[in-house]
Parts: sequence; C-alpha cells; structure tokens
Amino acid sequence: MALLTTRELAAELSVSVRTVQRWVDRGWVVPDVTLPSGHYRFGLDNVKAQLREHQQRDE
Repeated sequence: MALLTTRELAAELSVSVRTVQRWVDRGWVVPDVTLPSGHYRFGLDNVKAQLREHQQRDE
C-alpha cells in the first residue's frame, strides 16, 4: 500500500490541502502514519473508508 502526503491525498480527492487538514483536526480522518516531523501519510483506501463511515454517521 502506497502512502500519500497530505498534498497528494488532496489531489486524489479533488479537495484542498486545508480541507484534508480540517478532516484530521476534526477527527474525521486518522492518518496511517505521523512522521517525527509531524507530517502525515495516508492510505487512499483507508481515507475513503473513514469518510464513508463519517458520512453514514451523519445521515
């Protein structure tokens, strides 16, 4: 599984980098890895599943 940077994830999902950051801040998305520098790495399938789960809870 390839891990994506925040910028790469945003591009894959056609959202802004700030949107991804907000999702993490709100707990909607949990990064697969947090580097010692504080930067995140995400698995695309994992993020999509987390967002689907969040959306279902809000329905």
